[in-house]
Amino acid sequence: MSLRIGDYAPNFSAQTTLGEIDFHQWLGDSWGIIYSHPADFTPVCTTELGRTAQLKDEFEKRGTKVAAISTDDLDSHIGWIGDINETQNTQVEFPIIADADKKVATLYNMIHPKFSTTATVRSVYFIDPDKKIQAIITYPASTGRNFAEILRVLDSLQLTAEHSVATPVDWELGQDVIISPSVKQEDVEAKFPKGHRLIKPYLRYTPQPNK
Repeated sequence: MSLRIGDYAPNFSAQTTLGEIDFHQWLGDSWGIIYSHPADFTPVCTTELGRTAQLKDEFEKRGTKVAAISTDDLDSHIGWIGDINETQNTQVEFPIIADADKKVATLYNMIHPKFSTTATVRSVYFIDPDKKIQAIITYPASTGRNFAEILRVLDSLQLTAEHSVATPVDWELGQDVIISPSVKQEDVEAKFPKGHRLIKPYLRYTPQPNK
């Protein structure tokens, strides 16, 4: 059965480049991202894992732990990290999950049989501190992920989890957001003291509440 937004993120134990982890224990109370790459020692994946390492401070600032996974074994992962560090001018310090038996990839529906019966697609799962899946993005193997978009989605998820707002088209951190339709107009001023713009009764903007 496919995982959907709102589903509980399955737990698992696995060997990683940072040792064995219990996924939920490793996440703790943090937000989490688990993402798959089709194979080690491949060009697009090398750039993606390099970018993840380069964005270490950005993920830490957002209280988010990141783990990568492919269906290669631990020795392959460890060997590959040297290439990533060398070619991407970085240091990989997040765990890469070894999943040679495809247990975790199957658990998270990362293998799409019409694409490949062995390699994963580029799946990204965003997981909140309650271990619920809050967003899913899937790319084909030929398309490298946009990590600016991954951070943007994470910012939106964290913002909307704490405030009664939604983020509009092309929104970026610091820009105005949309007041949730569930907030009655008579309550807007008290709830959003920075002010608001009424375009239509269902379309109301306010400055980002947590800035």
